[in-house]
Amino acid sequence: MKRVIFSICCFFTFSIISAQKQPNIILINIDDMGWRDVGFMGSDFYETPTIDSLAKVGMIFTQGYASAANCAPSRASMMSGLWSPRHGVYTVGTSERGKSKDRKIIPTPNTTTISSAHELIPQSLRRVGYQTIHAGKWHLSDSPLDYGFDVNIGGGHNGHPRSYYPPYGNVELDGNGTYLTDAIMAKTLEQLSQTQSPFFLYYSPYAVHTPIQPVNSLVEKYQHKSSTLGQENADYASMVDNLDRNIGLLIHNLKTNHQLENTLIIFISDNGGLKGITSQQPLRSGKGSYYEGGIRVPFFFIWEGKISAGTSNSTPISNLDIYPTILEAAGVTNRSSKLDGNSLLPILTGEGSIPERALFWHFPIYLEAYQYGQNETRDPLFRTRPGTAMRLGKWKLHYYFEDNEVELFDLEADISEHNDLSTSLPDTTKVLLEKMKVWWEETSAPIPQTPNPAYIDFN
Repeated sequence: MKRVIFSICCFFTFSIISAQKQPNIILINIDDMGWRDVGFMGSDFYETPTIDSLAKVGMIFTQGYASAANCAPSRASMMSGLWSPRHGVYTVGTSERGKSKDRKIIPTPNTTTISSAHELIPQSLRRVGYQTIHAGKWHLSDSPLDYGFDVNIGGGHNGHPRSYYPPYGNVELDGNGTYLTDAIMAKTLEQLSQTQSPFFLYYSPYAVHTPIQPVNSLVEKYQHKSSTLGQENADYASMVDNLDRNIGLLIHNLKTNHQLENTLIIFISDNGGLKGITSQQPLRSGKGSYYEGGIRVPFFFIWEGKISAGTSNSTPISNLDIYPTILEAAGVTNRSSKLDGNSLLPILTGEGSIPERALFWHFPIYLEAYQYGQNETRDPLFRTRPGTAMRLGKWKLHYYFEDNEVELFDLEADISEHNDLSTSLPDTTKVLLEKMKVWWEETSAPIPQTPNPAYIDFN
């Protein structure tokens, strides 16, 4: 497959049309791509020239977050615009992950299908005339067609393919014998050729989630590369490389078919990179953890004529902010229910800012380690134990329900979250904890406290 690379100056050749016309909207949500897994965020191993060129013509958020540390809850919050206690999707599958004897308390039961009571992004957009296309991973129900999408390309309840090579196993898609990432993009381009503006494309490839299955033609160039960040998996690198090539095909096709003008493009990952497969140094840990490596992600916006090229912003934002941003961009003002994020258009257009607010991650569940002791978390058994994390300004507070312990980190001085300040700064810890308790009440967040009778205390 030929890679399509563009110079910054020629990404957009069309002038902005009337401000009254609704923009096309493309939401690119990569699966398990870490904060450092792209060149524009500092990777010295993975080659992502198309994504890097895209980032340069928009605004990069250097402190962008997913709303959860693994796939389903992050996607549920992004699509609904709601904190996790409001929809109840906390993890993938059961909340009782890991061995029962190691779980001190009974976790909150998990919801695996998002309720139809919530109006999701495609439903809001379809009401105002958008054609809506889903391409790739869905993971929130049996079919995205039940939640406002007109077209579904390969999406179901599954969280990953059984294989990236045909017949893919659990992904219903005729890929004509091609690698799954290539097949999804081919179907997406075919659909876009039949679609009129305004359209909403949710491009959510299964890549780069496990299974790690290489694109054989791309592996060799990574086998002898070195990295100062601990990124060394050539098979994974070939998947990242191939994903980048496919995004290049998407942009080239949109431009060729005159569908790129007045298009808002959002790029994000659903959670941090998978520890042991990739590395997010200097961030601590990875997917499934609520340290920075599990939730901080690559995040940028493009909208020619609205967002200045080559800009970056350090405001902490979340994928909860995507829904209200899309609504404001599309001119949708008739939602009856409140969203938990903020529209980022004031920042994106340079016309203002958003108020300082706390970001929260509520995880009343257990998530076991992939490999014993390889997670950079508090213990070798779990990536996540039940608790809540909170970011306000430079402060990051972690609270754990099993033992009521806390950790406090100054992210400006300690991005790696290695120096716990909760004992040396008790007043700051107390103020933040009180804010967290208020948030629990406002969102009716479940707080698991029931002891697990099967727990064995080895201390």
